[in-house]
Amino acid sequence: MQTLNPKALFNPDADTRESGRTLIGGETTNLMMLSNNKYRWSFPLYKTMMQNFWIPEEISLGQDKLHYDRLEPAERETFDKVISFLVFLDSLQTVNLPNINEYVTLPEVNLLLNIQTYQEALHSQSYGYILESIVGAQRQREIYEIAIKDPYLLRRNRYIADCYQEFIDEQTEKGFAKVMMANYILEGIYFYAGFSFFYNLARFGKMTGVGTEIKYINRDELTHLALFQNMFRELRSECPGIFTPAFEEELRDMMRRAVAHEIEWGEYAFGDRIQGLNSGLIRDYIRYLSNFRLEAIGLTPLYPEEVEDPLPFIRQFTQFNQTKTDFFEEKVINYAKGGSDLDLDALDDFEL
Repeated sequence: MQTLNPKALFNPDADTRESGRTLIGGETTNLMMLSNNKYRWSFPLYKTMMQNFWIPEEISLGQDKLHYDRLEPAERETFDKVISFLVFLDSLQTVNLPNINEYVTLPEVNLLLNIQTYQEALHSQSYGYILESIVGAQRQREIYEIAIKDPYLLRRNRYIADCYQEFIDEQTEKGFAKVMMANYILEGIYFYAGFSFFYNLARFGKMTGVGTEIKYINRDELTHLALFQNMFRELRSECPGIFTPAFEEELRDMMRRAVAHEIEWGEYAFGDRIQGLNSGLIRDYIRYLSNFRLEAIGLTPLYPEEVEDPLPFIRQFTQFNQTKTDFFEEKVINYAKGGSDLDLDALDDFEL
């Protein structure tokens, strides 16, 4: 099994011909030659990610404090748990992405991973802004600590962290593929039960400012999903020997376990106590999503029976044209500051 080595900080003797440039295990000068990228998708994705600039404080949460105080007890309990879990996910991404980036030997992909790292930190800031707007300092600390004190979340968060730690402990080609799959699952599965909860509240006129924050975050996460989709495809093309039927089944099993964990999380955090949602809908939604995620990277879906979107209302909140009218406040929001020639799987039609 081939071991990967961290790339040199600067290597003026690197082979800069296209044949010598690979996602991992290649040589790189680390010069950002953005007019000469090997992967044609990388610069359009770079422009799209840069155009998504936003800050959490752009969104008024003045009414959300009143909404939060009026939530049903089950809704407030779920709100706190979901926020804590999302903070954990973005925090883990912020810390771990540099560990992956150290072994990527294409500068244009290094650049994209750096932008993603910044955006994950911004998302943590957004959740902090939400909490500061609706509860006092003591309750903020208590909500943050749910991720490490709640026995269910602690067990689940340890599993996610262990998937990343495996690559930190042993850097191989297969290990890189697995850590990419773990990131892809996190970006494409683990956020979405939580997102659905906030969108569900917003459609009933509750926590509408938070719903708008989630739309901005969701936009960023979709570009992160596109990044790992494309990285996965390139690795499969450049290192076909590792993608044996047995290894592909191992990757599908990672998705299978992720789906099971997310369904268990839905049952635990939501149950059948939330207006408009129940554990059965969350189960079907997560399975439905997983089919799209696997198909996008060339793997066979796990749940072919899931062919209809069980939560179609989410599409109201996740249409991502460059300029949209805010669903809640009827004001124009510029999600992207300019045009882009990137087709992110037809962004507005992507099944979230």
